[in-house]
Amino acid sequence: MIDRAAIADARRHIQDRQPGFLRTTPLMRVPGRSLGVDCAEVWLKLEHLQVGGSFKARGMLYRLLANPVPDSGVIIASGGNAGIAVAAAAQALGVRCEVFVPEVSPEAKRVRLRSLGAEVVVTGAAYSQAFEACVERQKATGALQAHAYDQPEVVAGAGTLAAEIEEQGGRLPDTVLVSVGGGGLIGGVAAWVESRAHVVALEPERAPTLHAARSAGEPVDVDVSGVAADSLGARRIGAIGWSVSQRHVHDALLLPDEAIRAAQLWLWKEFKLAVEPAAALGLAALQTGAYKPQPQETVALILCGANFDPTSLG
Repeated sequence: MIDRAAIADARRHIQDRQPGFLRTTPLMRVPGRSLGVDCAEVWLKLEHLQVGGSFKARGMLYRLLANPVPDSGVIIASGGNAGIAVAAAAQALGVRCEVFVPEVSPEAKRVRLRSLGAEVVVTGAAYSQAFEACVERQKATGALQAHAYDQPEVVAGAGTLAAEIEEQGGRLPDTVLVSVGGGGLIGGVAAWVESRAHVVALEPERAPTLHAARSAGEPVDVDVSGVAADSLGARRIGAIGWSVSQRHVHDALLLPDEAIRAAQLWLWKEFKLAVEPAAALGLAALQTGAYKPQPQETVALILCGANFDPTSLG
């Protein structure tokens, strides 16, 4: 069960065992009109400034701290961000790290992984194939398995981001727009928020794991492609994210690649915020009108990662 108590425990555990590793990332509060949106205020949680360049550092550090790590170290399959987060945590804790990434993962992420001391294995056309290879390797080595989005520690760690938003803002915003891949982030955010604010799930049209699960009534495999596939490339919503979203998330919206890319470029051109496509879904939802806030509403966007080739913003 992932709930507010589990997330509060994660925050305390991290602070007690590894203080100073995670960053308290800024909460940027701007009038809605500065983003061309008819609402009172937009909060930008700048989580792309987190250790490892994404929110994943929170859950991955907690996974390592909460479990014994054998001499063979930690192992994970990842589109990039979770692997980078594990590698950064492993480096800080002085343990070995092996990361399996799919062929779709950007070279920029692979370079970053190696710079953190991780052994990188590139295999499979999609994340699911890299995951299968990772599982077989873990059986052989006995390494601690970290999952990119579907372990209790990983989801509870992600939830500390929402707790931090509430702490920094002095309250929760009216609405939080959350990008969804495997469901770790929305699981953690929604578990913290519960019914105290409106949580909206956002997915690319070409990677609709939650949307497909809702249509089927249960998690199902989907085909994954598109501009955000390296970060939101899970083929199936995780069991934890699915369970939490069933209780606390009522709206799940799909966005086209063109809108996601336009929002990514807008954040760079207007605010000089360099984020990957997965981090731009919130703004895309506002700018396209997929989500229409009320004039008095405060909306939070989580800029969840920045592990990409910045030359693509040119």
